[in-house]
Amino acid sequence: MMELFSAFSRAARDLTRGDVLWHALWPPIVAALLWATVAFLVWADGIAAMSRIIPELPWSGWEWVSRWAAMFLLLAAFATLTYLTALGLVAIVALPLLINLVAARDYPDLARHGENVFLGSLGNTLGAGAVFLIGGLLSLPLLLIPGVVLVLPLAWATWLNQRTFRFDALAEHATRKELASLVRERRSQFMAAGAGSALVAHIPIVQLLAPAFTALVFVHLGLAALRRQRQQGGIEL
Repeated sequence: MMELFSAFSRAARDLTRGDVLWHALWPPIVAALLWATVAFLVWADGIAAMSRIIPELPWSGWEWVSRWAAMFLLLAAFATLTYLTALGLVAIVALPLLINLVAARDYPDLARHGENVFLGSLGNTLGAGAVFLIGGLLSLPLLLIPGVVLVLPLAWATWLNQRTFRFDALAEHATRKELASLVRERRSQFMAAGAGSALVAHIPIVQLLAPAFTALVFVHLGLAALRRQRQQGGIEL
């Protein structure tokens, strides 16, 4: 728990730095502008598509309920796409820059032994994003069930956060063997970090910084764990 608390507190501290804050802000802004434009262009067709998902029931006033349910599902779909796009921009573009800033300050002694970092990060992010996108969109109708909206998005975000950033945070510094070992030994810790950062993403206003904050949490958690592993193994940092 202390390791998790340290990672979260250091990530919050990092966001007070201007250079870090810039890389935290531009990905969600770009993602929001992109999908807001798409939503404006396809809104009517999107409502029609979502309406076909909702079952037709012979209840009085059901048309009104169906119309609002379709709007809710469409907004949820665009919210999913916006978050996924922002997360992808952070993971592929902003994270290497954030790692340089964080490593220079907190882990200057940690040598970098990563291999094929960019391609590995790209493949990992696209693979995790595809699973998240397909699974999230297929499960959209479940959000109409009372209470599910409080649980399902959190569960999906938890999985996506740990699946994406446990690799990306370590890829530049860890060898393949070190990375596999850390993922295997600290799976529950990475899952807890994913859940905590997913909760942050559900806080209004703060959610704008959630992708970068999540990345920073995993950078601190992963690099600190890698440092301890090398020290315990007698390996030169």
